[in-house]
Amino acid sequence: MKHPDDENELFNRLEAEMNADSHGDVVDLDKARSARADSADAKPDRSPDGGANPTPPQSTDPDTDASGNSRPTLVDLTAPAASGPGLLDQIKNSKRLAIVPPWMKSMPEFRDAMRWFVGHFWHTARYHALRTLTTYVPKLVLRAPRGLLTTLSRVARWSVDAEGDPLRQAEARRENSELYLKLSRQRDRRVRLRMIVTLFGSLSALLAGIYLVCGAGPMTQFIAAAVAILGFGWAGALADAPLSSRAVIKPEVQKLTGDMVVKAMASIGIGQIASAVAKGGDGIKFVAPITRDGLGWRADIDLPLGVTVADVADRRSRLASGLRRPLGCVWPDADPNEHEGRLVLWVGDRDLSKMGDVKWALADAKRHDIFRRVPFGVDPRGRAQSVPMIQHNILVGSLPGQGKTSAVRVLACGAAMDPSVELWLHENKGTGDLDALECVSHRFVSGIHDEAVAYAAESLALLRKEVMRRAAAIKELPRDLCPDKRITREIADRRSLKLWPLMAVFDECQNLFAHAKYGKQAGEDAEFIIKLGRALGVMLVLATQRPDKDSLPTGISGNVSIRFCLKVAGQIENDMILGTSAYKNGVRATAFRPEIDAGNGYLAGAGTMPSVVRTAYLNGPATDAIAQRALALRKAVGTLSGHALGEASETAAGPTYDLLADVVAVLPASEERVWNERIAARLEELRPEVYRGWKGENVTSALKPHGIKTQGIAGTTDDGARTTRRGIVRADVIQAIAERDGKAGAA
Repeated sequence: MKHPDDENELFNRLEAEMNADSHGDVVDLDKARSARADSADAKPDRSPDGGANPTPPQSTDPDTDASGNSRPTLVDLTAPAASGPGLLDQIKNSKRLAIVPPWMKSMPEFRDAMRWFVGHFWHTARYHALRTLTTYVPKLVLRAPRGLLTTLSRVARWSVDAEGDPLRQAEARRENSELYLKLSRQRDRRVRLRMIVTLFGSLSALLAGIYLVCGAGPMTQFIAAAVAILGFGWAGALADAPLSSRAVIKPEVQKLTGDMVVKAMASIGIGQIASAVAKGGDGIKFVAPITRDGLGWRADIDLPLGVTVADVADRRSRLASGLRRPLGCVWPDADPNEHEGRLVLWVGDRDLSKMGDVKWALADAKRHDIFRRVPFGVDPRGRAQSVPMIQHNILVGSLPGQGKTSAVRVLACGAAMDPSVELWLHENKGTGDLDALECVSHRFVSGIHDEAVAYAAESLALLRKEVMRRAAAIKELPRDLCPDKRITREIADRRSLKLWPLMAVFDECQNLFAHAKYGKQAGEDAEFIIKLGRALGVMLVLATQRPDKDSLPTGISGNVSIRFCLKVAGQIENDMILGTSAYKNGVRATAFRPEIDAGNGYLAGAGTMPSVVRTAYLNGPATDAIAQRALALRKAVGTLSGHALGEASETAAGPTYDLLADVVAVLPASEERVWNERIAARLEELRPEVYRGWKGENVTSALKPHGIKTQGIAGTTDDGARTTRRGIVRADVIQAIAERDGKAGAA
């Protein structure tokens, strides 16, 4: 234990420090008065010899000192403020801005910028070149007489100093004779000199004209006449009628300024921002100057304490109103490298929905490597966006008619451009959106009937077995060939290993997972594949227009790594596609406008942060062209298999049939040419469980992978009318069967 004298010494030292403090002492006055009253009433303690005790008694009261006086009560002792980082630390921790713009560091973005630059000037050059002889030269010829008169008038006015006449007349009206005479003498000197120059110039022009008419060669005369006409035509131009028109009309967009941003932010209904701006405080702080970024303006902002980017994103429509810009121009995003209050506000020059159809980057490519990212679309700033495919599964969701199937078509075409990829396509809508890729598919089905759903369920069961086979195969591979136990380009190229990439697409998968008979098992198989198949080269692409727990099991939606969500109805659907708390964090696909924003969606998992992407668009002819290139690639390397070669289903889960044999069976030898619609009706009668609901277009798409082309065939309808419709030649079907059987025999 410490001695009481030591405690008193420590207390007195603390008291002295407090007295030296600029804030003064804080004393409990009631205790101080009570202590003084007790001291006045107390009797001194005597020693046995009657003398006073020289040592005062030690007080047991913690609020009094050794002499009985009241100690000051420490209410709020101010601690010395901690010093902040020094100047050197602040310099070290400061963020350096990029010397080279980001778009120049990325080769795809640099190519896009150069492509736009060259295209812009090439368009401008062609525009003006076409109009030079058809518009500009005729205008100059018509304006040449007016230009000649205008030139002569200007020369005459200059010669007589007509520009000074108003000033001389004004002085004459003021009766300022001295200044008027001074100006008159100045005019006389000017006119004498200018008349000499004018006469000399006129004589020279006359002599030059006589020479050109009488002595110059035809080429010189032509050049002189052209120069004169063009020159006088230029001089005769009207102020409100320019000679040339603009090849590119630049939209007039007001520059984004700090005042505009502050006023708009204060009007969106966030109390912390409004109150801080009203008081002149740090409502928002610009951490960098507002600069041009792509086709718009970028502002980096620190929001007030307690305000997050999600709060601002929730009021995006109000922010657009405050900035007086269309909703599709205003995109508030977070900065993944900074705190939650760092807002990156990008304001575009034009609405994203008015950007038009985005051309796919691989539309004209010869082939693609699936181990590289697949081009997918562009973001609001016009930057190319892509999606990694290997080791990922993709979920696409939206309301009907918002561009879901178009997004799936882009991904499927990207995989088709790699001849090593095995495609399993299941379009459970029955509209034929993926029919063009049937010719390169190992498994393919299109329809909403029970047979089509059963076929899709069968595919998932087969994929589950394939995942288990691949897992065992990879386990046996040498470590030097497969160190990470996952599919690589080198492994995929070794066809003997049978570990090439496999992508299975299930469009309108809610019709499969919600099916009373096949749905439960299909959901379990899909969940198994998603969890284990990604490292084994098996990729699932699921698309749905009804994201709920029945049509999209949570085990599936919770394990996909890449998500693309177009317009959805509410928060539940939003989070089912984009993940839990996406709506709370400001990633809200509910903000997209129906039909207007079709093709726009939030892409999550492909980058560090979810971003808005407008998908590339592939129409029918473009998809057909890509499919034919993909077919040629597979034929060249010998990777066509399954359905593309006319092979039947691998299991008995669904009905098996030989399409070519069935077509020959319904076409007697007496009918050399038959309409497809009649073939469809006969096939349905032959095998209703297989061909129910088939039309003429179904026959066309089904025979296309076998190289059988349709053509116009003249015939007679049931009513006796003569007409021409699409059909096939029976001999082409027999030849296709012979070629297929010959390949099978050689194999």
